[in-house]
Amino acid sequence: MTLSCQSSTNSKDYSGYHKKALAYCKENAMNGGYYFLLDLSIHSGKNRFFIYDFKQKKVIEQNIVTHGACDHFETNVTKYQKARFSSRQDSHCSMKGKFKIGKRDYSTWGINVKYWLHGLEEQNKSAVDRVVVLHSWTRVADKEIFPRYSPLSWGCPAVSNAFMRKLDTRLQAAEKPVLLWVIE
Repeated sequence: MTLSCQSSTNSKDYSGYHKKALAYCKENAMNGGYYFLLDLSIHSGKNRFFIYDFKQKKVIEQNIVTHGACDHFETNVTKYQKARFSSRQDSHCSMKGKFKIGKRDYSTWGINVKYWLHGLEEQNKSAVDRVVVLHSWTRVADKEIFPRYSPLSWGCPAVSNAFMRKLDTRLQAAEKPVLLWVIE
């Protein structure tokens, strides 16, 4: 039984997150089949977006995801190497914590689909106001590119077009809201 998120380059044990995520989903009437875990402490050229299946107790999909440049109000010389977090409007930073994946909507990026992210914690309550959404972007690779970095976003978790098609299919079929949890 695999409890960690593993790829060719990541062997971290996330079993504590998986347990907490399942409990949170049960307590808040969210999807109990799976959730999305994004570990932005991992190099952006490596897989760090994980779909964890609660029933199978394993990661069933993984891919690359962008993080925010966080360079609008101050210089950020390490923006490619390390994600920084802020809820400040127009900061272009990533936001961490738990989010409920909301309404499917039109996007001008990638496959033209986005999902609104609703922050569930004080540190990410401004997600809707900042338009921090889950979307695809043609510049995001569909496989690990380490040691190269993924492009930077303005705070949105952006994935490849191919991965977004998989996410979109899964999210459209979900009967309850899906949890997306960003950690570092």
